[in-house]
Amino acid sequence: MSYIMGWRWDMRPLGSPVRLEQRRVEAIRLLEKGFGPVEVARKVGVERRSVRRWKATYRKWGREGLKAKPAPGRPPKLDGHRKRRLESCLLRGARAAGFPTELWTCPRVAQLIRRKFGIQYHVDHISRLLHAMGWSPQRPERRARERDERAIQRWVKGEWPRLKKKPAN
Repeated sequence: MSYIMGWRWDMRPLGSPVRLEQRRVEAIRLLEKGFGPVEVARKVGVERRSVRRWKATYRKWGREGLKAKPAPGRPPKLDGHRKRRLESCLLRGARAAGFPTELWTCPRVAQLIRRKFGIQYHVDHISRLLHAMGWSPQRPERRARERDERAIQRWVKGEWPRLKKKPAN
């Protein structure tokens, strides 16, 4: 593996395969308009070497050489439809899913996925899955069950002002 200033040269660039293809096609379009590789690279946000490589590929293979290639790796276990169903289950709450409290944990989400969809996820992967779905970890507020909101408001409005230090004149 080669690292240069924090960039791994063997890493796939960010973006969907379709978006990457659009960027390559845009680069070729700009080259055909007469822009130089350095200027094209700046406009599409890549290294000039990439533009030159795309130009060579285009000359050899034409538009076919610029086509999107499928993303490497194993396909996701949950497709988009199942992810939406999972999200609606999560939004209904943990109690509605049969858990004793409203707290969603990674083990509980893994258990829900296994029950609902028959799909086994390792608990350590659940946080990545939820993050990809736009969810973020939250800590529940710690409040006593005996908490009396009305008594708190009375104290804040009545006692607290009396107890606060008065500014010196």
